[in-house]
Amino acid sequence: MPDIHARFSPSASERYLSCTPSLLLEEQFPSATSQFAEEGTAGHALAEHLIKKYLKIRNKRPTSDYYTDELVEAVDDYVDFVKEHIESAKSECKYPIFNVEKRVDVSSYVPDCFGTADMVIITDDTIRIIDLKLGKGVPVYAEFNTQLMIYGLGVLEEYEMLYDIQSVWLTIHQPRLQNVSTWKISVEELKKWGEEVLKPKAALALSGDGDFVTGKHCRFCKAKNQCRARAEENLRLAQLEFKKVPLLTDDEILEVISKADELSKWAADIYSYAQDEAINNGKVWNGYKLVKGKTNRKYTDEDNVIKAANEAGYNDIFKKTLIGITDMEKLMGKKRFNDILGGLVYKPDGKLTLVPESDKREAVSVSTAADEFQKIEDDDVPF
Repeated sequence: MPDIHARFSPSASERYLSCTPSLLLEEQFPSATSQFAEEGTAGHALAEHLIKKYLKIRNKRPTSDYYTDELVEAVDDYVDFVKEHIESAKSECKYPIFNVEKRVDVSSYVPDCFGTADMVIITDDTIRIIDLKLGKGVPVYAEFNTQLMIYGLGVLEEYEMLYDIQSVWLTIHQPRLQNVSTWKISVEELKKWGEEVLKPKAALALSGDGDFVTGKHCRFCKAKNQCRARAEENLRLAQLEFKKVPLLTDDEILEVISKADELSKWAADIYSYAQDEAINNGKVWNGYKLVKGKTNRKYTDEDNVIKAANEAGYNDIFKKTLIGITDMEKLMGKKRFNDILGGLVYKPDGKLTLVPESDKREAVSVSTAADEFQKIEDDDVPF
């Protein structure tokens, strides 16, 4: 996998296209990695090896301290998905093309813009791009996913002279959240987006022009802790949020709940930044101090604790509980787990939660919710 990164990175394109000045603003901050990013890199390397092995391309199996059973299972899930598409392509096209960890160049739209597509499959009239996401937190969807659209433009430019490409299929595979999202876009629509949106917006970003725009894309911005535009927007919302609710109009309430998640994340980011400055750089914040957090007592040596307790006549000192469903499934394997315990496992309905309409979960009607609530009340009546 390449060690260098494009200045206008496809993986950060949503942020740069939404808030064009953020590209140059971020360059003031050093690059940093995290265990999540390193785990993701290790997972992608394993996926690359397994797919190449399936395609009979010689390569060395990677090693990593991040290869837990859970991560390997997630990667296997993605690899099995890719294998299905490989076989499907073989059945529908005489000479399909398979590219694993394909370097994609999009310099004709954005100077020196390139990236790496996890899996590219090309048949007579279709490009399929499959992207592995190993995150456990937020589902990622393929519809208008700018990273994959940029990859689509690069692959299209390289192969459209060889194949009569009519459409580009973009897929996000997120095994840890059991999320598979696919979106189809025509070649004409994709090229139009490249010319009318990507090219001009990227030019603004590379020159540092345009307006600062806050939103969910701020989450991974290097400047998020000190960005004034983000602070001003969240402080404005905080002024509304801290009013008594009856004084807010419906429109104000909608504005607050639409940004409440970002508001809480912003506050947490600022606190994390201030704490890090105090701990690592000796920064003194007026009115605040560093203290040791509360901890729980621990045994210094469990073997000696058992021995001492037994010698004192205390033998009933162990607990034994049923392992959780996830651990049980790992112990038995998915197939045997379903055969043995499938009929003894159920998934209760989740708590009703208000979310944006863009959320992919099925909506629950008000009448349905009210009926369920009434049913709970009726069940509690002792006659």
